[in-house]
Amino acid sequence: MAEADIKKHVHSENCSCNHAGHEHHHEHQHGENCSCGAEEPKGFCPCGHDSVSNGVGHDRAMGRIFFALLGGLLTLNSFILDWLLPDQTFAAYMSALFGAFILALPIIVTAFRDLVNGKVYMNELVALAILAALASGDFQTAGIIAFFLLLTIIIETRTASGAQRSIEELIKLTPNTASRVDENDVETEVQVTELKIGDHIRVRPGENFPVDARILRGESTVNQASITGESLPIEKAAGDDVFAGTQNLTGLVDLEVTKVGEDTTLGKVKDMILQAESSRTPVVRIIDRYAGYYTPTVLMLAWVTWCFTQDMSRVITLMVIACPCAVVLATPTAVVAAVAAAARLGIFIKNVSHLELASKLTAFVFDKTGTLTDGLLSVVKLNPFGEHTPAELLKVAASAERFSNHPTAVALQKLAEEANLELAPAENFQETHGKGVCADIDGSRCLIGRINWMEDMGVKVPEHNAEESEGMSVVYVARGGEVLGWIGLKDKMRREAPAMINDLRRLGVRFCAMVTGDRQSVAESVASQLQIDEFRSECLPEGKVEFVENVKKSSRVAVVGDGVNDAPALAAGDLGIAMGAIGSDIAINSASVALMTNDLRRIPMLVFLSRKSRLIINQNLLFGMLFVFGGMVLSVFGWMTPVWAAILHAGSTLIIIFNSARLVRTGEELTLEDQESAENRMY
Repeated sequence: MAEADIKKHVHSENCSCNHAGHEHHHEHQHGENCSCGAEEPKGFCPCGHDSVSNGVGHDRAMGRIFFALLGGLLTLNSFILDWLLPDQTFAAYMSALFGAFILALPIIVTAFRDLVNGKVYMNELVALAILAALASGDFQTAGIIAFFLLLTIIIETRTASGAQRSIEELIKLTPNTASRVDENDVETEVQVTELKIGDHIRVRPGENFPVDARILRGESTVNQASITGESLPIEKAAGDDVFAGTQNLTGLVDLEVTKVGEDTTLGKVKDMILQAESSRTPVVRIIDRYAGYYTPTVLMLAWVTWCFTQDMSRVITLMVIACPCAVVLATPTAVVAAVAAAARLGIFIKNVSHLELASKLTAFVFDKTGTLTDGLLSVVKLNPFGEHTPAELLKVAASAERFSNHPTAVALQKLAEEANLELAPAENFQETHGKGVCADIDGSRCLIGRINWMEDMGVKVPEHNAEESEGMSVVYVARGGEVLGWIGLKDKMRREAPAMINDLRRLGVRFCAMVTGDRQSVAESVASQLQIDEFRSECLPEGKVEFVENVKKSSRVAVVGDGVNDAPALAAGDLGIAMGAIGSDIAINSASVALMTNDLRRIPMLVFLSRKSRLIINQNLLFGMLFVFGGMVLSVFGWMTPVWAAILHAGSTLIIIFNSARLVRTGEELTLEDQESAENRMY
């Protein structure tokens, strides 16, 4: 099957494959003999394309356009002949006849296919209305009805295939070929599919990176807007990671391939878009459930109308106007537009139910390090005890931390490198997450960590005044049971954090909390600056989960973290938001929403976008139902003709689409601000 025809379903509580309650997760490809019961037209569209998300029905769009143009011209020609050449009645009759049949053919074939497959959807209403018009012998009227209904199908098909088009655009970001470099520095052009992890490639200025890779040689400026949504380019040098689909702007770089194919960040983003746009909101699931009852009900109403009026025109009008395309499209069009707007900002939503949930959030719980702060600790004070020196204190700490990737370890390693300290080899390294590390150095057991952990490990910490250093994170260093001193570190708060908290307050979020593994004084300082309602310090992962569970008892809560240390808490919240998920498998897998950038402004924008999309969905549903049920009343009483019913049917669909399209530009001010910032830096 073509890539666009493959649907991946993850079975869970709201599985769309009718496998409710599955606790196992698996993927399958939809084909003719799909064994899971997820019929291809499950996300039905009322007028003939086979799937809302993607699929073979969308590949027929060009064929339908051809039928619409040819049939429309023949129908128009019949009116011209009647007007200019009234004597050519036979020519006008044949032109109208062929035009009506050409326009009706795609609709009738689709309805017949549904019946053969044992399904009764809205297609049959339209097909019966057109057949009734053809049977009446008024081929011009039948042609006009079929033209506007076929036009509606084409519009819906292009609108409903948002996921397929999004993925096609993503695929265009990656080149088909790459320049692979061998050990003799000889370049060979190969297909990207031939690349393997560990291969060396070369990318020139202006080219897109074909895979995820790490820079070996060279420096460049990289545009990551395709993934992060930020217009501001990023400086990259040797040792930095780059991602498939991003653009190399300025320098020639040699790279080592780290991820290929679906494992790349772009590949995961593609899967997230497909998963989001093929998922369903509760409203669409309700429509799916009752679709099979709607058509028989309308047909019964049409039969009653015929029995009482004997007027076929009213029956035709009723069946045309009763096709609820506007109602069915009310939610999918808004969802596609909202998901597209979010993706442009670097906000990737796994399931549209998560987008809906974001509008109902009343509480936020933030991690501190790497979320509200930059997460880049720097050493600001070395405080040795007794006869020990600062250099000795730093050497022991940096040597013991050399195998850790914790922000504290990174800060110690950086300072030791700047001080040109020669680190001692460390053996038997062990790390207790959120507490500290221990290792053997020169035959002595060395511990670096917080005071409580030190005491738990049997090391007595002398009285000190480290707590007086407000805003510092303090770790203690011990060797052979003796405490050598303490090291103070600081983390800089993100500049957008205060504005983000204020924006959430304006959006009606009642409760903002912070949980951190850092000490009380540091947590209190950050909470005070941001006017956080409640904070919890010195929290282990299980403590963060417990705090989130308590908040959930009274509020709909979103948990915001970096997606690595905070995976349990992210999963515990009603909505998990992973910050800076670019390149992070754990972040993408653990959260409901992945922000590919660390820009905190995306969080209130997500809430605003969710509420705006809910408002537009409600507007669409209200208008769609007024149109359908109001039109049915008018048709029963003979106050509407079949032609006007077809015109209004197409018009209502366009109104729904244009109303939903207002969501696409949501958050545009953020990207414009990024662009202006980039230009100001250039000048």
